[in-house]
Amino acid sequence: MTDQHADDERGSEIEDYTGEVPRSSAAPAAAANAADAGSGLGDGDVADVDDVDELASSIFDVAALIAERDAMKDLAMRVQADFENYKRRIATQHAAEVDRATGRLAEALLPVLDAAEAAYIQHPEEVGPLLNVLLGELRKHGLETLDIEDQPFDPEVADAVAHEPGEGHEVVVAEVLRSGYRWRGKTLRPAMVRTKEGTAGV
Repeated sequence: MTDQHADDERGSEIEDYTGEVPRSSAAPAAAANAADAGSGLGDGDVADVDDVDELASSIFDVAALIAERDAMKDLAMRVQADFENYKRRIATQHAAEVDRATGRLAEALLPVLDAAEAAYIQHPEEVGPLLNVLLGELRKHGLETLDIEDQPFDPEVADAVAHEPGEGHEVVVAEVLRSGYRWRGKTLRPAMVRTKEGTAGV
């Protein structure tokens, strides 16, 4: 090969390298990546916004659940308090009904006690034990005989059917003509008494 021919081949190669560089498919991708990098907004930034929204929604849901729990707790406490008040009211009503029922029974037995007392005056030895047993059983359930003789007259527990003058300015019970009774602290029947003017306890 001659020198002239070798120079011609080298020249041809040089012309090939100095021509336009072919564009490859990687160039647009690189440019897009560069643009994304320059803008500062990538896929990661969008994901962060979604995470914040999800976190805010979760916090709202938790707060709503806590509020609902507190409301249900308050409701349960009110229901419990109402139920306790209802139980106390029912117990009070039941006790009052029992007192009324037993009081009516004790009141129905008063004529029996009056007859037993009258018989006791005539036959103390025979009737006395029976009267004591009857009074003892009734006392266990709340009956109380009014002991008011020689005490100041009290219209709440005694009915005066006779009165005699005497010394003093105080009206006292001179004699009990018919016994009076209390039932569980309340006057079941006032005593029938004779009063006089005098001094209590004399």
